[in-house]
Amino acid sequence: MSASAKRESVKARLAVEGLSSGYSAATVIRDVSFSIASGEILVILGKNGMGKSTLLKTIMGFLRATSGSIRLEGQEIANRPPHLNARQSLAYTPQEYAIFQDLTVEENLRLGVARDGLLDERMGDVEAAFPVIARRFRQRAGTLSGGEQKMLLLSRSLVARPKLMLIDEISEGLQPSMVTKMAEVLRRTKDKDGVAILLVEQNLPFALSVADRYAILKIGEIVEQGDVTQAGALATLEQHLRI
Repeated sequence: MSASAKRESVKARLAVEGLSSGYSAATVIRDVSFSIASGEILVILGKNGMGKSTLLKTIMGFLRATSGSIRLEGQEIANRPPHLNARQSLAYTPQEYAIFQDLTVEENLRLGVARDGLLDERMGDVEAAFPVIARRFRQRAGTLSGGEQKMLLLSRSLVARPKLMLIDEISEGLQPSMVTKMAEVLRRTKDKDGVAILLVEQNLPFALSVADRYAILKIGEIVEQGDVTQAGALATLEQHLRI
């Protein structure tokens, strides 16, 4: 690694270097490297089966890294259990509807905070982002619509007040107005709170509306990285994604 790259790595909120992981003997992501600064959104783009979700699960600790480094504010977290990463202000919003259907909205939100009392202090975060979720506080989560369940998932991450958010396909299956709302919340979160956000997406217009930088993952490897505002970025992304 060059001296300049080392300096950037030190300043990064999240620094991933040479990361490989997978399932049993099958390697899914290979030698992946990138960094994210505070108050920045990096979007990982790619078609299905390229390893995007595997990357997030490895960073969070659900999958074992077979090689490489994952540093959060300079501290190595590779292969640390997910619950310890959560305590380290790392929040994960999975692609699946990972809510407890039989619990209320309130009970699901309480899973995002470290101790009783914090949720009451932080409900303003939910009300500002998704007023409808605040109004459904006592409602059973399984009775929410699909879009509302996505809002609940993201709200659970917001009340954790994380330093880093890992978000997997949050726009999938949402109507356009809800996608616009999600974009507003993500932009406000990174601008107001300085949160670093690693966003996995296939929805290119949504990704470009929120991200500062992009990386394209193809068959487990990053084949392109850049600034979303740079000349030719859209053409590059469309070519790789075959939009």
